Amino acid sequence: MSKRLEGRVAIVTGASRGIGLGIAQRLVDEGAKVVVTARNAESLGDAVTALGGPRNAIAVAGSSDDADHQSEAVQRAVDNFGSLDFLVNNTGINPVYGTLMDLDLAAARKIVEVNCLATLSWIQKAHSAWMGEHGGSVVNVTSVAGLQTSPGIGFYGATKALLTHLTSQLAVENGPGIRVNAVAPAVVKTKFASALYEGREDAVSAVYPLKRLGDPSDIAGAVAFLLSHDASWITGQTMVVDGGLTLVGGAE
Repeated sequence: MSKRLEGRVAIVTGASRGIGLGIAQRLVDEGAKVVVTARNAESLGDAVTALGGPRNAIAVAGSSDDADHQSEAVQRAVDNFGSLDFLVNNTGINPVYGTLMDLDLAAARKIVEVNCLATLSWIQKAHSAWMGEHGGSVVNVTSVAGLQTSPGIGFYGATKALLTHLTSQLAVENGPGIRVNAVAPAVVKTKFASALYEGREDAVSAVYPLKRLGDPSDIAGAVAFLLSHDASWITGQTMVVDGGLTLVGGAE
């Protein structure tokens, strides 16, 4: 494994399992130190152990949309590891399924708060604490659901479309010192996405040109590239990582 991220420090939100943990593992494998966040302290402890212990990773438990939690995680990164070079906004929620006509608006507000406003807040705090002066790189995890209509998860997709636009806007406002990009996965085999494939994985994956669903490592590789110097002339872009699904008109 390349050590192209040696000496760099990252925060990865929503990293106790699934895509977030896969990203954190890839960053550690490439030499970075990571601060991992999620709500469940016990699961985060297990994640830190899997990442090689406190010499590689520390955990900060809390809700992603809580401003005090964000500030603590950012400060812990700087205090423990000496910098904050990378931020990966992976946390996202989708507590509802159905049509927009049946959407509970209180739930909709919460989805916007976590998927969009919290992401912006994380970036603001990283900018204030380190990146504004020293530079850095940000990757937001969006979704192919934000690129086209997505029956059953339409409002989730709408928040991811907003996040895609925010990614481009932030890239314009924060260049040249800070690059901001995004990855847009299709269905990845995680607990979060299990309702989209569980019990029918063969049928779901048959639609994909590559004939399989995603694995967290597929997304982790793309994120590590976008954070690294290898992507130093890329900003404001959303990299679709979907096994070819959007080429054939599919959605999550």
